[in-house]
Formats: sequence, structure tokens, C-alpha cells
Amino acid sequence: MELILKQDVENLGFKDDVVTVKNGYGRNFLIPQGQAVMATASARKVLAENLKQRAYKEKKIVDDANKVAEALKALEIKIAAKVGSGDKLFGSINNIDLAEALEKEGQSIDRKFITVATIKRTGKYNAVIRLHRSVSVDLPFEVIAQAN
Repeated sequence: MELILKQDVENLGFKDDVVTVKNGYGRNFLIPQGQAVMATASARKVLAENLKQRAYKEKKIVDDANKVAEALKALEIKIAAKVGSGDKLFGSINNIDLAEALEKEGQSIDRKFITVATIKRTGKYNAVIRLHRSVSVDLPFEVIAQAN
């Protein structure tokens, strides 16, 4: 079954992509949730026209995302966390903590666009931040022991 996505769907595609999914997934989940529509001939024509009109706006959005990516690369993020014996953390560091650290640096990034493994030790790590479907940036950061 071919569908046109109305919004980004995790592990499937981005808004306005034409995707092929199993019939049950499309009919029972994506379409009732309002996340997709059937890819009929008329829907494809409307999509092509919308994409053509949006191409110019899209270029500006990509340029803005690239500027934000350059600003993020210039940042040096250090996240302080409580540490137990050795370098083991009390709790963990995840995308929420990284989003808060970026907010303190003046970069407002939604946490759902930040991909980072759950961190349980101090050290240097990398996170992937998706700013646009074609722009993502690797952000190195460090987890350090909090001064008591």
C-alpha cells in the first residue's frame, strides 16, 4: 500500500514522502491517526504542486538549519552530574539533559530531534541533532563530575 505522509513518522519517513507500508499498518494506524493519506493519482498531483511551490521556502529553511549547525559545532558543552564511586553517575544523562544544556548556551533545540544513548558514566560522548531532513550535526559533549 502506497501512502503520502502528512507528518514525520519515526523510522518510516518525513512529511510529504511517498512510502510503501503493509496494508494493515496503513489502514489501521497511519490513516486513522491522520499521519498519512492514500497515494492516489490526484493526491500525487497535489503533492507535486505543493512540493514545487515549497522548493524556494525549503532552501531558506535549509540555509537557516546550516547556520544553526555551524553555531552548534562552535559550542563546547559540559554537563555536570552527581557521581558516585569511580566515574559512575547517580541516575543518567539523556536527550532531555542535553536539550537543557543547549538552552543554557542559547540554542533552543527540541529534545525529540536529539539522539543520544543513555549515559551512565563520566567522559566524552557524541549526540546527533537533526535540524532538518537533510541537515544533521554531530555534537560532541562531555559529562563531568559535579563539584560538591
